[in-house]
Amino acid sequence: MRAVVQRVRRASVVIDGETVAAIERGLLVLLGVAVTDTPDDVRWLAEKIAYLRIFNDAAGKMNLGMADVGGSLLVVSQFTLYGDCRKGRRPSFIAAAPPEIAVPLYEEFVNALRSFGLPVQTGRFGAMMQVELINDGPVTLILDTKES
Repeated sequence: MRAVVQRVRRASVVIDGETVAAIERGLLVLLGVAVTDTPDDVRWLAEKIAYLRIFNDAAGKMNLGMADVGGSLLVVSQFTLYGDCRKGRRPSFIAAAPPEIAVPLYEEFVNALRSFGLPVQTGRFGAMMQVELINDGPVTLILDTKES
């Protein structure tokens, strides 16, 4: 699994002109699922994100986590995180999981985050979405369960 995690002041997902999800302070998680991902990847990544200390404390140091700041998460599926652009001019998405694999793992990931007591909103899997955000910092991290 691969996630682009952005600390945000606010973020939302709009589909066909309708806002389907919105959060204030928290994390926007763009989530890609690979064909080789397993429930172990889901658990590792959800726990890592749930406890990331990337919010500033009173001294301005990134030392606080989601629970400390009362933040929310917005999780958006994004198979293009597995786009391979090394050859040619058109990305290959062969490493991205097809929906029959990706959807259950995506849903398991969202539920795992909720199991940590965190408020989670989501986009709509497979929909054409407009994601709006105000990045806070900016702070953007890339997490991948297959890389150390």
